Amino acid sequence: MSETTKGILAMIGACTIWGLSPIYYKLLSHIPAPEVMAHRITWSLVFFAGVLAVQGRLPVLRAAFSGGRRIATIALASAMISTNWFLFIFATQIGRNTETSLGYYIFPLVAVLLGRFVLGEKLGRLQWAAIALAFAGVSVLTLGLGVAPYISLALAVTFGLYGLIKNGLPLGPVVSVTAEVAVVAPFALALLAARHGGIYGEGSGAFGASMQDSLLLMLSGPLTASPLILFSAAARRVAMSTVGVLQYINPTLQFLCAVILFGEAFSPVHQAAFALIWAAVALYSLGAFRQDRASRRAAMAASGSSTQVR
Repeated sequence: MSETTKGILAMIGACTIWGLSPIYYKLLSHIPAPEVMAHRITWSLVFFAGVLAVQGRLPVLRAAFSGGRRIATIALASAMISTNWFLFIFATQIGRNTETSLGYYIFPLVAVLLGRFVLGEKLGRLQWAAIALAFAGVSVLTLGLGVAPYISLALAVTFGLYGLIKNGLPLGPVVSVTAEVAVVAPFALALLAARHGGIYGEGSGAFGASMQDSLLLMLSGPLTASPLILFSAAARRVAMSTVGVLQYINPTLQFLCAVILFGEAFSPVHQAAFALIWAAVALYSLGAFRQDRASRRAAMAASGSSTQVR
């Protein structure tokens, strides 16, 4: 099996886990979203720290918190990804996975806009056309339903900002995510202590009340970690344009879960909006393929010129 094939399979695995994760969080919908979120943070920290310990890289985690500016960057990234995770859990519990899938369809286009206006990256005509179509899709949904798709937009923006902030962190994916969950872990543990002590919410905490719930809550750690590890493996082996296209497996599976498994509404307004978003995705993917192909041709030409000079 070639390295490229391994990378593609790893990416498909990561996106499949992400895409089917609504089924998992739906099983926990009887537990308050903040409590589920607190467990996700806690067990993710346990899992990631365990991975680093096995690899003998825990000292790298300590070094990640060196310097006030880096700590502030990690804290900001932690705020973005924590907000994103909580919104996803909350949206799943209240039956809004159609909106979560829309958010992850929009995210790459938000990332392109952030690259343009924050990092000064240039955009091609296809990318601008994709952004225009996505804006039209959100506008149709807003006008048709009488309210903006706040969950979709919040998921797309928080994840886009998270990626932008991570660009300034010279840390590997496992180390950086471990550091991010470590920042919010004290708050998560405090919430769980309050919940189990009867201080917060009605009743007591879910962990320990039943074997099934306890095991499901513990599963949130590996469920969070495994797709990130697979994604990291894929990014090292395949072209970014391929990664960009394959990542749409995630919102597509979320959409299918919402409409087919959970029976969420998919009105004519939703259909029109999603048609525009899917057209935007197609244009964006085409532009990414063209850009990647042009980059490879330029690299091959430069390599050939270098060989001739020698």
